[in-house]
Amino acid sequence: MSDLELQVKGTTDYEELAAAIQGLMEDNILDPVKSRGTNGKSLPLFNSYRINKAYLRETLNAEIQGFSIRLNPPICLDTYFSLDEREWNKDLPYIKKINAMIERKGLPSDYASAQERSFELTGDEKWIDEKEGKRLLERIRLWDKLKIITNPEPLMLAINPWRFDKSRHIHLAVENKATFYALLSYLKETDFTTLIYGSGWGITSNIDRLPTQIGLEGDSHRVYYFGDIDPEGISIWHLLKVKYDVELALPFYKELLKKDYSLGKETQQGNPEAIICFKALFPEGEKKVLEEMFLNQGYLPQEGLGKEELKDIWGRGPWIFP
Repeated sequence: MSDLELQVKGTTDYEELAAAIQGLMEDNILDPVKSRGTNGKSLPLFNSYRINKAYLRETLNAEIQGFSIRLNPPICLDTYFSLDEREWNKDLPYIKKINAMIERKGLPSDYASAQERSFELTGDEKWIDEKEGKRLLERIRLWDKLKIITNPEPLMLAINPWRFDKSRHIHLAVENKATFYALLSYLKETDFTTLIYGSGWGITSNIDRLPTQIGLEGDSHRVYYFGDIDPEGISIWHLLKVKYDVELALPFYKELLKKDYSLGKETQQGNPEAIICFKALFPEGEKKVLEEMFLNQGYLPQEGLGKEELKDIWGRGPWIFP
């Protein structure tokens, strides 16, 4: 019996197998090893075939060349002409996503953290740092063109000096500048040691510096996060939660969910795992509001809460110390 017969499902007819092998021979993909003989059947198959790797490589190279012509010029695929086919097949879905991003936006003009750029390229904020994204970007010669920050900016924050003699601290980080300034004048009226301006994804690369930057390394700290209720804002919080156990500032989110949501974030990619974790923190009624909003591709910016509302929510909490 031919070795190839053992490689197919039992439901495959012998005639179908023979026809398929004949087709592969005609396409120069398989060459029979005649010295090994045949299986002796009326429609004989050779007992052994040799894969024509040169032909397969030629086919693969033609495919790579075809993509090279179609993709945006900044993407260089030359490395794949010397790599194994498995590497090409593994990287191709990401190359397509990256190409689509460049088609929509062009190469970035501003610098961004690895997490922000990763989310922008693939919808997965961990892709560059934790899933070999940097390796792929270097392969296609885009790493130096994507303006990815490798030395993060210092954490931007305001301090409450009345809390520095304590050993347990809570901190509030907000995603956007407008909300930071709206809350700033109330900081000394709260039990919070700092108010942090997250600057979008920037906080994901420097929040770990908080105790050192304020000189309270030996104390206990808990960070609460308040951002936009949209795919990106939720992904920022989720990464902070996974890496640094940052808490969701639920009192702010609960009040924000009472507002009418807006439309307009249809092109923003979401992280399904982040959204699941986010929704799990809300009771059923608010969870339904979230599900309806996400279904309609709506969003709620944190600026939906006015200055007096922010003050009231911050003052009454409840907030839990570490």
